[in-house]
Amino acid sequence: MKNIDAIEVLLALGQESRLNIFRLIVQRGEAGLTPSQLIEKLGIPNATLSFHLKELAKAKLLLVERQSRNLIYRPNPKQIESLSDFLMDNCCGGKSCSPSVSKKKVVCP
Repeated sequence: MKNIDAIEVLLALGQESRLNIFRLIVQRGEAGLTPSQLIEKLGIPNATLSFHLKELAKAKLLLVERQSRNLIYRPNPKQIESLSDFLMDNCCGGKSCSPSVSKKKVVCP
């Protein structure tokens, strides 16, 4: 991932409603969510939700699939992993980092 790509992703997540939408979709995983389910859970107006979903999809954080008359939004694991790798690149002074089992935090040697 290049700096400009990471900036686009972080900007997309840097708004509270979009972050809430993204986190909810990530929680559902492969099952995904429809816009009507998101409206029901988050209470965001349709036009506003549409704008936020478009921004998240533009940043490649979401995959969109049409099923009949519904759109299903799912997390894009490749983009999420790319961002994580980008943020952790050169972590711990270039030494290998290992996740702590008890708290799921990165522990540097």
